[in-house]
Amino acid sequence: MRTAKLEPAARSAALARMSEQELDVLVVGGGVVGAGTALDAATRGLHTGLVEARDWAAGTSSRSSKLVHGGLRYLEMLDFALVREALRERGLLLHRIAPHLVRPVPFLYPLEHRAWERGYVGTGVLLYDTLGLSHGYSRGLPRHRHLSRRRALRVAPCLRRDALVGAVQYHDAEVDDARFVATVVRTAASYGAHVANRAKVVGFLREGERVVGARVHDLEHGGEFEVRAQQVVNATGVWTDDTQALVGERGLFHVRASKGVHLVVPRDRIHSSTGLILRTEKSVLFVIPWGRHWIVGTTDTDWELDKAHPAASSADIDYLLEHVNSVLAVPLTRDDVEGVYAGLRPLLAGESEATSKLSREHTVGHPVPGLVVVAGGKFTTYRVMAKDAVDEAVHGLNTRVHPSITEDVPLVGAEGYAALWNARGRVAARTGLHVARVEHLLNRFGSLADEVLELIAADPRLGEPLTGADDYLRAEAVYAASHEGARHLDDVLVRRTRISIETFDRGTRCAREVAELMAPVLDWDAERIEREVDHYHKRVEAERESQRQPDDLTADAARLGAPDIVSG
Repeated sequence: MRTAKLEPAARSAALARMSEQELDVLVVGGGVVGAGTALDAATRGLHTGLVEARDWAAGTSSRSSKLVHGGLRYLEMLDFALVREALRERGLLLHRIAPHLVRPVPFLYPLEHRAWERGYVGTGVLLYDTLGLSHGYSRGLPRHRHLSRRRALRVAPCLRRDALVGAVQYHDAEVDDARFVATVVRTAASYGAHVANRAKVVGFLREGERVVGARVHDLEHGGEFEVRAQQVVNATGVWTDDTQALVGERGLFHVRASKGVHLVVPRDRIHSSTGLILRTEKSVLFVIPWGRHWIVGTTDTDWELDKAHPAASSADIDYLLEHVNSVLAVPLTRDDVEGVYAGLRPLLAGESEATSKLSREHTVGHPVPGLVVVAGGKFTTYRVMAKDAVDEAVHGLNTRVHPSITEDVPLVGAEGYAALWNARGRVAARTGLHVARVEHLLNRFGSLADEVLELIAADPRLGEPLTGADDYLRAEAVYAASHEGARHLDDVLVRRTRISIETFDRGTRCAREVAELMAPVLDWDAERIEREVDHYHKRVEAERESQRQPDDLTADAARLGAPDIVSG
């Protein structure tokens, strides 16, 4: 298999091919479910297209809690099948599909009550471990362990002594969600899928009652064209109802949005060698290790305002700080917050008995001939959702189609990753980079790190760190545009890297440098560079202003002060 480069020319070629030849399956929506659906269809031998109105993972799939997990809290709901399914997917991702992107992470559950709580929580975590082991994919993850208060404070000195009487520690996994989605898209393209971001579906093609394709607007270069397909899959998450409305038919179910807000703080603000999971009056709160940072989240509130840019309000930030500070010996303040991000979860609100509900977490329907809708679910089980969506689409194809094989398909960068990791010292000596830099590249690109290293070999200046964001090398900005489909400055600062939430300046210090590195790849002139940088600064300021507002309405109005960039 040749690893596809999502370079500008490849995007143009993909759009041309989609407009010239009828597809078997056209997938609408470039989040994790849409990307997974395109990969599932392509690896079954189907002629597949994937279009996304903005950037890959620009919506929910870049704004999650960054966890790959079974959903420990679902055990309280007695939904053992759902937890087992998610734990199986966690194991596949860790060991087979994406070992370079998904890695184990420990969590400490502080106990507040003696005796009964340890028995209750311990039983749940034991069942969690047992379900994970039952299919053989949780090997390598340590089993849970019970800790006294003294031992718990040894692994998490950040905790107030009076905040716990003991603890239980268990393991799950974490992932850079946006990087994962971009890698799934690139894998799908490597198996023959035609993929294009910044390509918005503005209508559907109909022949009688049947959907036979879509009208697509190229937001980069202008123009509208038709893409014909035997089956169209609507995988647009919180935009499901909006996309469905383009068909002019009543949907089988509705999707409502729930806002989740996360804070990012420097690693030295919380003294701990383990993540934390805390109970709140509404749900749970995670404190997640994230490189040289911690992620603290999340909230869970209804959101009926702008879906493209959900805004975190001052009240959201106060809520998270209040709850995490209830257990910290040294409380966090607003000044400790490096970054804030808000995402929307697509929650199902069923309306019809005709809905084919495949699990409590996701639903697949066929509202009109030629159109499949997949909605709900969570990041961890994206592959199952994708499989179910393609299974449903296959019913409308006049040919025999092979069953899904994606559980045996590693993402690009997975093959050879372990061997390169073992040889990272030699790679560092050969390239002149510090071994920590090599590890950083391997954990972001896997074996495709060699392609980044080739850029540095051709231009050693690309081996230098970005100004004000020295976790990342200059080469990574170039690679994002030349290999990973980044079309705009915020694609790189917000999703291909996490500079926008990992620096106190939110990426404004390195914005011009990154734009100038992208410019030769994307053929930007000085005016275009200026426009990209100006737009990014306005985006950051609008986000900061929204986070000073007291509620959702005022926060939304402030965030909308920075409109999306328009290509020229």
